[in-house]
Amino acid sequence: MNVARLIARNTMRHPLRSSLTVLGLAIAVMAFIVIRTSIASWYAGAEAASPNRLVTINAVSMVFTLPLAYKERIARLEGVTGVSYAQWFGGTYVDPKNFFPQFAVDVNTYFDLYPEIVIPPDQKERLFAERNAVLVGRKLADRFGWSVGDAIRLTGTIYPGDWDFVIRAIYTGAEEITDETLWFFHYDYLDERMRAEAAMRAAQVGSFVVRIADPARAAAISDQIDSMFKNSLAETRTETEKAFQLGFVSMAGSIVFGLKIISILVIVIILLVLANTMVMTARERISEYAVMKTLGFRAFHIFGLIYGESLFIACLGGGLGILFAYPIQTLIAAGVSDFFPAVPIELLTILWAFLAAVAVGLLAALFPAYKALRTPIVNGLRIID
Repeated sequence: MNVARLIARNTMRHPLRSSLTVLGLAIAVMAFIVIRTSIASWYAGAEAASPNRLVTINAVSMVFTLPLAYKERIARLEGVTGVSYAQWFGGTYVDPKNFFPQFAVDVNTYFDLYPEIVIPPDQKERLFAERNAVLVGRKLADRFGWSVGDAIRLTGTIYPGDWDFVIRAIYTGAEEITDETLWFFHYDYLDERMRAEAAMRAAQVGSFVVRIADPARAAAISDQIDSMFKNSLAETRTETEKAFQLGFVSMAGSIVFGLKIISILVIVIILLVLANTMVMTARERISEYAVMKTLGFRAFHIFGLIYGESLFIACLGGGLGILFAYPIQTLIAAGVSDFFPAVPIELLTILWAFLAAVAVGLLAALFPAYKALRTPIVNGLRIID
């Protein structure tokens, strides 16, 4: 009988216990993968950020606005190849619970800076031509059952009153992680109404998006922009788009940190489950190991049997957990698709999960192997099964 077959038969000597251990490991590995993938979804926006885009906001807080006149001054800087702007709108649709991001943008320049937003050519002309036209993401349109030509009314919160729009285009993402839950409309539509109703709020934007030719000069150009408006009534803070996105993640830092802690605890649970099984197994077989020693088996034979069984269970549980993770993650992604872009399970996450299972298999067998090797033959033969 070869060693692999002996290890497999030893594992199935207690089929119920072994099966429950494998199932427990599979569930834990699956949970680890799902949690780590969920964490990745928080960082999806930052990972999708372009290295040649900067974001300029008010130095005090992104809640405060900047004068639209800053655009031309920023555009004249060396190394800047494009500038656009956006303003958060913050309206509600039918019910205040219907939240989705809405931005008033300069449609003539904004989408040139975001090639990942793919607008059908036949819809783009009307989007650009009509003042109250709207561009929405495919996922957002699917969420509310919207289609091109639908008239939509939003109730303003930051900008009070009813605002009437017409959906003229629905965009898709060039990449899987591109956010398709956004709503874009003409900044001019917002600005004209502000000029009529609240002149102090006219010609104000929330952020400037700056495209640069050389990503290596991001820090230098950021400093130039901020220096240009230093000691003004609206000082600026400029950073890379990735840093800007990570700033949003930091607002939910406690949630992300909690998920990371849970993922670590899952590994500890895997270790405890398998270690408990291996300790019980080793204790039951002390007399067998004693007999093997008397027959001339060396320490590495016993060591190999214990570690082989532990690794066999760990790898089997890890493999099943990886298989379970894909359908479960698909269901979760579908449930949160209105709020997070789809984030597939990364190969690195699978690798870490499997390596964690292997590491647990090695650690779980450490004490049982030590115990089996250190128990004298005489003491082992005294144990009656």
